[in-house]
Amino acid sequence: MATIGFIGLGNMGGPMAINLVKGGHSVKAFDLSDEAIQRVVSEGGSAAASAKEAVMDADFVVSMLPAGKHVEGLFVTGDDPLFEYVKDGALIIDSSTIDAATARQVADAAQARGISFIDAPVSGGVGGAVAGTLAFMVGASDAEFAKAKPVLDCMGKNIFHAGAHGAGQVAKACNNMLLAILMTGTSEALNMGMKNGLDPAVLSEIMKQSSGNNWALQVYNPVPGVMDGVPSSNDYQGGFQVDLMFKDLGLAMEMSQQSASPVPMGSQARALFNLHKVNGNGGLDFSSVLKLYQDQ
Repeated sequence: MATIGFIGLGNMGGPMAINLVKGGHSVKAFDLSDEAIQRVVSEGGSAAASAKEAVMDADFVVSMLPAGKHVEGLFVTGDDPLFEYVKDGALIIDSSTIDAATARQVADAAQARGISFIDAPVSGGVGGAVAGTLAFMVGASDAEFAKAKPVLDCMGKNIFHAGAHGAGQVAKACNNMLLAILMTGTSEALNMGMKNGLDPAVLSEIMKQSSGNNWALQVYNPVPGVMDGVPSSNDYQGGFQVDLMFKDLGLAMEMSQQSASPVPMGSQARALFNLHKVNGNGGLDFSSVLKLYQDQ
């Protein structure tokens, strides 16, 4: 079993770190929130007093950070970059959702220091993080992917080698853009059905068994009370925040411009989430976009 430094113990990172502990690894956990650290410690992990302490002597480092600037700053360009403390031969698995260009730049900087850095963003939400059933989209060399896979297997069910460094972030941007399109479209259809007298639970079942079936209907229904254990039935608390979806859609829009890829539906989904965000809903789960239709 490996020694793993884990940095970033939020809604996703915390459960991921705990699953590494359950997998038999020695996990040194760090976050700016002491409460988040203690949750991992209570499951058998150990507390690191700093990010530097978390990575020293670690065979693997897993990071789960808000944006590309945080990843680059933490490892490469900050006042005390962690690349100066990660041991030779260590493998860094960055599961943050960031732009592909930054992922490639950090990977190149790591390689120059004899360290391996791969991008491995995730899909599956908080429920998947807790259950250990996340999907990982990995940008890495073949050798790096093979080395990382036993660690990723502790946290996920579907581990995909998307391609070279940065490819995981490209795959994640494509996936989350489609997720936003599906959630806004599903909310639109369900709202229209409800406004015309249909029971949303009945309509959801009809569409699930018909050509409108999609992930939002199957496991993440946006209408409160239709499905148990999802954010919509918990006042849209937990899950994947509107602010984060808006951020991810921004990454997709940047990618579309760099590659001259037309994204008319992705652009419209981003506009809808932006409107929902500026109405004060940025901290709610992204399925709360249903409220944008209901409030009209």
